[in-house]
Amino acid sequence: MSIQRAILLLGPTGAGKSPLGDYLAAVGLWRRRCHHFDFGAELRRVGRDGGPGLSATDVAYIGRVLREGALLEDETFYIACEILERFLAAQGVGEHDLVVLNGLPRHAGQARDVGQIVDVRCVIALECGADTVRARIADNSGGDRAERTDDSLEKITRRLALYATRTHPLLDHYRSKGVQLRLISVGVNTTPADIVDAVREERVDRVDDDNG
Repeated sequence: MSIQRAILLLGPTGAGKSPLGDYLAAVGLWRRRCHHFDFGAELRRVGRDGGPGLSATDVAYIGRVLREGALLEDETFYIACEILERFLAAQGVGEHDLVVLNGLPRHAGQARDVGQIVDVRCVIALECGADTVRARIADNSGGDRAERTDDSLEKITRRLALYATRTHPLLDHYRSKGVQLRLISVGVNTTPADIVDAVREERVDRVDDDNG
């Protein structure tokens, strides 16, 4: 059984990853059907409702991760793998489809483990500064913040710092592996359609390369 092709969305909190993932799931990319795996949303769902294959201890741990804005580390990453594998099965992802990863992996250690489940062929990095992030969240530019309860100034600042130190270095990780990167500058009013238009300007050949 081949490993499923994937695109990874990177960007700080509020940059528009979730709206972009939803948009790709609706319209596709490079003539392929897309399935949006929003790890943050999945974690919040499991933290609220529990989930098959996870113990009460796992669910309690997820709740703590969500409250503290922390990352799953190597010893608990099996939780993320379980959630991702169940998503792929539930979605019925086809051989030629693309999985749009959003929020997973978040650091190089996770990238190695995720690589056993999906093959990241392209990274779309949404780049914007802290002031733009705060303005986008305040304006709910992506339309996805209305039900979020973790958008206090303190928590936003903490997530931005965590992204800079732990997640942004994933660009170098994937660059070193020859994965194609698309760096997209995001403004306060940038829409998912704007981002997809920019991405579509250049074909990513490795998505179609079974040997790459």
